[in-house]
Amino acid sequence: MSTFLLEIGTEELPADFARLALPQLETLVRRDLAQLRLNSTGLQVTSTPRRLALVVEGLDPCQPDREEERKGPPAGQAFQDGVPSAAAVGFARRCGVDPAALEVRDTTKGPFVFARVLERGRETASLLAELVPGWIEALQGRRFMRWGEGDCRFSRPIRWLVAMLDATVLPVQLNNCDPPLEARALSRGHRLVAETVPIRSACSYRQDLAAAGVEVDRASRAALIRAAVEAAALRHQAKPDLPEALFEELVDLVEAPLPLEGTIADRYLSLPAEVLCTVMRAHQRYVPLIQHDAAADPLALEARGILRPFFLCIGNGLASAQATVQHGNERVLTARLADAEFFVQADRSVASIDRRDQLASVTFAAGLGSLRDRVDRLEWITDALLALLPLPVAVAGHARRAAHLCKHDLVSQMVGEFPELQGVMGAKYLLAEGEPRPVALAVLEHYLPRGAGDDLPGSEPGAVLALAERLELLLSIFAKGERPSGSSDPYALRRAGNGILQILWSRGWRLDLLALLERASAHWAVSLPTLAVQPQTLRQDLGELLRQRMVSLLEEQGVDGDLVQAVAGESVAVERLLRDPADAHHRAALLAERRGSGGLEAVRAVVTRAARLASKGTLAADVLQPDGVVSPQLFETASEAAMFGVLQELAPLASSSADDRYHRLADGLAAAAPTLEAFFDGDQSVMVMAEDPAIRANRLNLLGVLTNQASVLADFSRITG
Repeated sequence: MSTFLLEIGTEELPADFARLALPQLETLVRRDLAQLRLNSTGLQVTSTPRRLALVVEGLDPCQPDREEERKGPPAGQAFQDGVPSAAAVGFARRCGVDPAALEVRDTTKGPFVFARVLERGRETASLLAELVPGWIEALQGRRFMRWGEGDCRFSRPIRWLVAMLDATVLPVQLNNCDPPLEARALSRGHRLVAETVPIRSACSYRQDLAAAGVEVDRASRAALIRAAVEAAALRHQAKPDLPEALFEELVDLVEAPLPLEGTIADRYLSLPAEVLCTVMRAHQRYVPLIQHDAAADPLALEARGILRPFFLCIGNGLASAQATVQHGNERVLTARLADAEFFVQADRSVASIDRRDQLASVTFAAGLGSLRDRVDRLEWITDALLALLPLPVAVAGHARRAAHLCKHDLVSQMVGEFPELQGVMGAKYLLAEGEPRPVALAVLEHYLPRGAGDDLPGSEPGAVLALAERLELLLSIFAKGERPSGSSDPYALRRAGNGILQILWSRGWRLDLLALLERASAHWAVSLPTLAVQPQTLRQDLGELLRQRMVSLLEEQGVDGDLVQAVAGESVAVERLLRDPADAHHRAALLAERRGSGGLEAVRAVVTRAARLASKGTLAADVLQPDGVVSPQLFETASEAAMFGVLQELAPLASSSADDRYHRLADGLAAAAPTLEAFFDGDQSVMVMAEDPAIRANRLNLLGVLTNQASVLADFSRITG
């Protein structure tokens, strides 16, 4: 058994490239080895900032032989008087066998000629040498480049190549590089330790690089960094502010992790904690330390009492230079924080209400005016929302004030330098200026949720303003004629639609979005005359987007696809979904609960059967009461009377507006299932399609009313079982 090593040595790679390239490389190698019948006992891909590496263990020295049987021409064409014809000779030559070795066998189509072909396995070394250039060329990524005079494309210039089977260097060449590269048993170590590193064999690869200051195993580097960060946080009685994206980046930025600690000057703790953390994480790739007992106040104006005056960083140097590196990082951070301090002081010298006026000089989007114009639309939609939501007067007042001021920080110096702090800085500046806390909190929360899994607004004014923010964006961008398509969604309109539904669902607010969109579409047509907005088209397009987002969110929450289609699919009118978006969410959860308890199938079977027959009738879909459309005088069996009684009991449940109406309707349908089944299959079952037109119509109306009542809960034809 042999071990194969491939190392692609490069200049420093972008931190995110390895996470994209390594899965690709593994997939390519596994696919090709399988196609070539090369078995292995283990395959590992790894990386450092200057290399991608692949190690395959347990390879056989050569492919196994393969014998296959090939079918040739019919026997009558292959032999004439027992002598091979030209067809047989040609077939034998193509198969690499003697014509005398051909066999004649009977098949369902008569006798045919067959040949047994033995394909000798090739040496593993020669196969791998042929595969390596193709693997490198097939890797994809962002911002690929060419260098020198060569045609090779890669994330960064390839500078060396190692390709070994055990201790043997494979004859691999990359002729399209500049300069051309030939595989050698020579790698490169840490820049401060060893420029070149002889690789003794594929098995000793990790040990050889470790001696040269490189931890090549990515998982090991990750474990070292994680342990170092946790140990330092424990010493300082703090929690590391280390998002997963930053952690992964740190792993891919160093070849030999060197944990370092630095101090933060006390004066900078008077800045908001979010400012310090953003400077440290986004600009310097440092890890801030949050006190264990820190109060979780998102509007806190300073970091004192929230952050420890220390930071962690992961160096890529030598322990002997630790003090120098630490001092250098402290100086860099001090300069960054001094800039941030200047920005905050400059912002605080201007009143937020004055910054609001400056929004008039910043264009929002072509055809949509300035950011000030957008704020005016946000205020309008906030008022429209408050007219439909039964909220206290104080909440409404705070929401209106927050809408008036919510975008002022977009022209602040701090947000100009750190766009990710929009809303955060605006809220803190407002609180410092004496605005009520609910107003400041709403400004902070109106950007929530920023994406999948993010927090939702925690206050009622914040939730109202977050709805207004997303509705204004959807209305304005759709009014421009732009729509999300495929993977293209530059304004994150799908995310805005998700946010609207998530906020409404979490709050339990019963909002008539249809009425809101009808009113808003008409207002947008008047306020944006240059865009020639068609209000009905705008409302319809937005309604369909929200229906699609509802389907997507329900599926993401784990609701079975058929149940999602039953409550929000294309067979359900968009108007019904928009009248109360929380309604579909409630019905989907109820159906999922009933399926889990086994109480859905019997109802589904009966209702689906009834609906198929009811489609042959003419009853309107909104008829929920059997009285007036079903005549008991035409009943011929007890099962018809029993079913009529069931429909009379279900009618008030189907037309109810009580909060528990769906639960009661589902209970009623489940309890009535035996009676409904008896209508079709019991001793007193009936032939629905009776010869007498009056009796037939009467029975079809019975089934039509049942179908309509069940449709209040869901479109049961979409439920599969």
